[in-house]
Amino acid sequence: MEEEFKRIFRESISRKGAEQLLSWLEGTDFFKAPASTRFHGAYEGGLCEHSLNVYRRLSGGCAVQGYTAETLAVCGLLHDLCKVNFYKVSARNVKNEETGKWEKVPFYQVEDQFPFGHGEKSVWLIERFLRLSTEEAAAIRWHMGGFDDSVKGGSFTGSGAFEMWPLCVELHIADLRATYLDEEREREAGR
Repeated sequence: MEEEFKRIFRESISRKGAEQLLSWLEGTDFFKAPASTRFHGAYEGGLCEHSLNVYRRLSGGCAVQGYTAETLAVCGLLHDLCKVNFYKVSARNVKNEETGKWEKVPFYQVEDQFPFGHGEKSVWLIERFLRLSTEEAAAIRWHMGGFDDSVKGGSFTGSGAFEMWPLCVELHIADLRATYLDEEREREAGR
């Protein structure tokens, strides 16, 4: 997965700061981190795999015509940078049903060292290295759609972004499809 991510990144993203961003990613846990604590991609490497799945869904969508390959790669591959250095491995005791003995089992736990929001944090991290267009920034900011905490709190700003920029809708749908269709199938298949 890591090599595929880097290949697509290097082939598609050429704007100033791209190599510095990739170098920074290599120094983080991005390629080893889970995508969540217990839902989709809750395993080592799940974040990289999820990012690739979202990129594939976004770049394969017929409605995204008119966007550059670079925009699709930036949004698909980098939308969840907020999860870099976000999880830690802990252990809990679980009773083994076969032996009746308690065993330590590893699990992922959130350890947010920079509580800045989900999409907002991803935009901020990307912008430390390369410039985003307004539509790219909005798409990454609002990729969680109705799952975003501000939307759950009553904000209508996300729907305003969806009305203004089609890429916001496309990235959100690609994220949903990757999470609930592609990765759910993997989970059912016993990944």
